[in-house]
Amino acid sequence: MKLTILGSSSALPTSDRYPSAHVLNAHERLFLIDCGEGTQMQLRKCNLRFGKINHIFISHLHGDHIFGLYGLLSTFNLMGRENPVHVYAPEGYDQMLNSHLKDFDITLNFEILFTPLKGKDPVRILDEKYITITSFPLQHRVEAFGFVFREKLAERNIIKASIEKYGIPFVRIPAIKKGEDFLTGDGQLIRNEEITTPPAKPLSYAYCSDTMFFSRLPEFVKDVDVLYHEATFDADLSELAKMTGHSTTIDAANCAKAANVGTLIIGHFSARYRDISPLVNEAKTIFPATIAAIDGTTYDLRELI
Repeated sequence: MKLTILGSSSALPTSDRYPSAHVLNAHERLFLIDCGEGTQMQLRKCNLRFGKINHIFISHLHGDHIFGLYGLLSTFNLMGRENPVHVYAPEGYDQMLNSHLKDFDITLNFEILFTPLKGKDPVRILDEKYITITSFPLQHRVEAFGFVFREKLAERNIIKASIEKYGIPFVRIPAIKKGEDFLTGDGQLIRNEEITTPPAKPLSYAYCSDTMFFSRLPEFVKDVDVLYHEATFDADLSELAKMTGHSTTIDAANCAKAANVGTLIIGHFSARYRDISPLVNEAKTIFPATIAAIDGTTYDLRELI
């Protein structure tokens, strides 16, 4: 699993920070998380293939998280896309999206499959071969949601030398990789752990933007390997954070600590901060394993844990 930061700014873009957008690459499936203005330009700069994006997750309906979606869908259309696009967004957004397409005379060649986000508890919204994705409610000025991406446990790895040693037929390998023992032709039982090695630990990633801190939030992202959490303001602007429904560096760090996460990535920085290193250092006073989201950077999740 690899995470590419397309945008780490809050509502106001800067010369080197775009509005919110991430791409999570899980087993060569690209999941787009939020789609602020400039997302498709960043996709090109980061050499991410448009055609591999089949699922788009919108945390909430503020412009800095969604204005890029209309242009991206239009580009998909111009590129001749025919495969469906799955859009996950707060309930009712499908009507707004359809109205926009109609207003601008856009007839898509592909279907948009819409999944509404709603409720006050976590909900599994996607279950694929390699990954599950759960949405959970946040606390912002409008209805907002976060997402947890959890890799499924892979099959065991068969030791190649054991295939020849025990005369294992290829037809038996799938069952052995799933954990079965092997019975040789002369009746000898070979335990699975003798002929396989365990798979790597499944990875997990959580996305929290935009939100205030609230008591249930650490529960929603408990034990994830990497947590992205907005840190729009430093601790001195905690009152402004509360008033606008955002988090400070300290809020993000406290959430990461309470949730026992592996690494904290902070982002959604206010444009008032040209240098974000003080924000990272402030968060580190509570949660040392904190790094900054940097536009155009790809992070290998396994290297962060």
